[in-house]
Amino acid sequence: MTLTALTPEEAVSDQFHEPVMARQVLEFLQPSGNGAYLDATVGGGGHTRRILEACGSCTVVAVDRDARALSEAGGSLDDLAYRIQFIEGSFDAVSQTLLKDDAGSFAGALLDLGVSSHQLDEDGRGFAFRRGVALDMRMSGDADDAPTAADLLNEADVDRLRTIFREYGEEPRAARLAREVLRRRDRRPFATSDDLVAALSVALDRAPSQRDKARIFQAVRIAVNGELEALELALPRIRDLLSDGGTLVVISYHSLEDRAVKLAFREWSASCICPPRLPVCACRGRALGRTLTRRPLRPMGTEVAANPRSRSARLRAWTKVEAA
Repeated sequence: MTLTALTPEEAVSDQFHEPVMARQVLEFLQPSGNGAYLDATVGGGGHTRRILEACGSCTVVAVDRDARALSEAGGSLDDLAYRIQFIEGSFDAVSQTLLKDDAGSFAGALLDLGVSSHQLDEDGRGFAFRRGVALDMRMSGDADDAPTAADLLNEADVDRLRTIFREYGEEPRAARLAREVLRRRDRRPFATSDDLVAALSVALDRAPSQRDKARIFQAVRIAVNGELEALELALPRIRDLLSDGGTLVVISYHSLEDRAVKLAFREWSASCICPPRLPVCACRGRALGRTLTRRPLRPMGTEVAANPRSRSARLRAWTKVEAA
């Protein structure tokens, strides 16, 4: 399993509204007619614009937990606002709310799980490892009282920190890094990016590379925001929001995210999910749909050159079939 993370230098050249793998997204969603589409991670609005421009009468429900992202998207999509419903909230919570009234209503849905360079570039958001940046990393910003990255590093026990660094960051010296975090916070609480970089330097016995820092900061961000848990909750909910023939497209940037999507699509596409030794099928007995991508699609070299954020993107797609 290989994990890839963006460095700030790569992210700086990304345009806030530049949608990743937009051509492939449209090929799978095929916006048409009066269909309603769910952009559950609208960000700067790039994918939503492409969907609406490809279909003259369809509509989009645009979701984001970042209030500033919604504001930016609203401004950039002002000419199409009459065909968009903006909703602030995490995609797992919003999908649960939508299920009450909109189950089976969407012709397609998109999850672009990346963090925009706009967020990385703004020091006040605390995502970057540039010197002196406060350790925040909350996707929702300061809109709630959720724990920050500094809170996590100052309060989590050594076992949890080791798990975060090893599983989310694939760090071979995760245990040593966890112990170093505890040793340092006993003297002075973690507050800025410099504190975490210094601990990583000791754990590695060398100055960490940009990739090293990107992996560890990404791991902390995933833990702070509960990103993997949110994805696992949201996937079946968004599936149930699709109408028959509707397609779900997911763009991930982390190997664990991609694995969760792959396993979900595989299970939904199987006609039987009973344990192998069960003599009689006791499950639903039919596939819910079919996977459209045998392997994850990757961006073309030309796209990576123009938009480095897309370098680690993996796209998978699945379509829902009508129940017999």
